[in-house]
Formats: sequence, C-alpha cells, structure tokens
Amino acid sequence: MEQSALEQCQEIIGYRFSNPDLLALGLTHASVASSRLQSNERMEFLGDAVLGLAVCHELYNSQEDLLEGDMTKIKSTVVSRQTCAAVAEKLDICRLVFLGKGMSKPGALPQSVAGAVFEAIVGAIFLDGGLAPASQFVLKHMRPYIDEALANEHQHNYKSLLQQHAQRQWGLMPDYQLLDEKGPDHSKCFEIAVTINGRQFPSAWGMNKKLAEQEAARRALQEMGILKDS
Repeated sequence: MEQSALEQCQEIIGYRFSNPDLLALGLTHASVASSRLQSNERMEFLGDAVLGLAVCHELYNSQEDLLEGDMTKIKSTVVSRQTCAAVAEKLDICRLVFLGKGMSKPGALPQSVAGAVFEAIVGAIFLDGGLAPASQFVLKHMRPYIDEALANEHQHNYKSLLQQHAQRQWGLMPDYQLLDEKGPDHSKCFEIAVTINGRQFPSAWGMNKKLAEQEAARRALQEMGILKDS
C-alpha cells in the first residue's frame, strides 16, 4: 500500500525521488508515526522555508517595481496554509497521506493537515534534489496564486500597470524624469514626469519621489484611456 502511494505521488507531482524514504516521511502524519520525530512535522518546517524562499525569489526577479511591503503582502497570501491546502487538494495528494485510524475518515482532510502535506513534500524534494527542483515544483503549482495576488496588488499600483502596458504595447520600460523639487531638505516635494516611446505625459508632484512617480503613472494611464478619470 505504501509503495503504491509513493508511486502515485511521484507521478502526480512530476518528480522522481532518488531516496523514496524522504517522500514516505513527507506523507507520514503524526497520528500514524511512532513518535512526532518520525512524522512529517520537521519536513513541513523545512518545506515552509523553501516555499517562502522560492516565492520571494520569483517576486524579486520578476517584479522590479514592487516595494518590500508589497512583496511581503503577496508572499503572505501565496504561502498561507489556506493556499497550500488548496494546492494539495487540487493535486489530489491528500488521499495518499499515511494517517492513523482516528484520522482515516471519509471526506477532505482538515486544511491544516492538507497544507502541511504540501509543505512537507516541498521539503522532501529539497532534501532529495536541492533548491532548483523544489523551486520549480513550487512555482509550477503556485503560479496562479502569485498571479492573482499580483493582479490584486497592481490594481492599486499605477507604476506596475503602466510598465505592463508599455512592455506589451511597445516593448519598452517607462522612463521617470525628475523635473523639479521644492521645499527645505526635511520636507521636499518632487515633480516627476514619465516618458514612453518618446511621449512625455503630464507631470505630477509628490511628497517623495515614489509618490510622485505613482501619480505620474496614474496620469499617463488616464491620458492613454486605460484608467477613467477619478
């Protein structure tokens, strides 16, 4: 039974283990283990860290315009237990978990257990093959959730919206130019305009450069008819 479950799991996740015992441990719930040290809890702890690193690395590389706070919000959404449980259920790996008799009841596993299994499998892949295959597995199955979180964040991030449009339309990055600054050093205001494909859009003032750039991006989006006037 265990061997069959391991084979099925490897088929589902698309990764073949050099050491299948790691996968077996990743699928072992504490309710059936001889001790908690023989369950997947330690592997879940490791997998949680690998999962977070993979998502953070992807956000850092692909979203050059997101600030630390924005990336933190997206990461928290994507690596939540709820999301991990949803992925585990979508992959249909919950039925392969080794459970004690008290847990072996018909129906879906508790969200906490399902999410932990996904994290443990990430940890098992990391231990077996290293960061590259573990990250590939994470991003393959977390991509829709990353994209959804980014879409929600970008609704309020005019610079990101403008960058996406400029790259899609012209294959260019928006160019933000500082036109003027006023006020004392401790309370400066900045005027910034954005130029795309040789066209400069209406400038905007802000209490710092980031705010001025966001407002300049918003005005450019309005000028192009992508945003309605507000």
